[in-house]
Amino acid sequence: MANRNHTLVTGEYYHIYNRGNSKQNIFLDTQDYVIFQQFLYLMNMEKRITSREVGQSAYSYERDETLVSIGAYCLMPNHIHILLKQEQENGTSKFMQKLSTAYAMYFNKKYTRTGGLFEGAFKSKWVNEDIYLKYLYSYIHLNPTKLQNPSWKEDIKIGKKIDTKYILKYTFSSVLDYIGVLRNENIILNKDAFPVYFSKKDDFLKDTMSWFKLDL
Repeated sequence: MANRNHTLVTGEYYHIYNRGNSKQNIFLDTQDYVIFQQFLYLMNMEKRITSREVGQSAYSYERDETLVSIGAYCLMPNHIHILLKQEQENGTSKFMQKLSTAYAMYFNKKYTRTGGLFEGAFKSKWVNEDIYLKYLYSYIHLNPTKLQNPSWKEDIKIGKKIDTKYILKYTFSSVLDYIGVLRNENIILNKDAFPVYFSKKDDFLKDTMSWFKLDL
């Protein structure tokens, strides 16, 4: 499924991303986002999952050995970002195939459509430097800024302040899991598989916003 110019290696970190076919939206309502988050947890193992496991009890399902460890993610209307560490041989490709297939089947059934949902194979970037790995926490979690203010990059260039409240309330990313919000989705992440950059909530907030020179 993967189409890239590097081999995905066990023990290495990767920035995974993909978008809807022809840039179409892949999340049309809140339920779509919620189901995809459940799939981030449920599809991260070798064992096959049936529709019975999807629902309010999804996060109580006891998985076997995971394919990858997820450190951060963000779901946007027409694309996704995932920061992960591959834990098994071919783990990333297996995980993304299961994740994409399960969600496409759900989406096509719900909206009575056929055909591919995503724009081909997922894309990946090897995270081979510590500074890049740390930067990705900011890049991924700040993505929702463009939903509130499409011209935010231009505003920053001319010195305008950006409202960060929207980012910190965005439930369809892992940002809440880094600022101490207790929720079922906490279990999607395996922070222990990643370097400890943020020992406290304030460390995460200051570091994340500082990449774009934003004021808290």
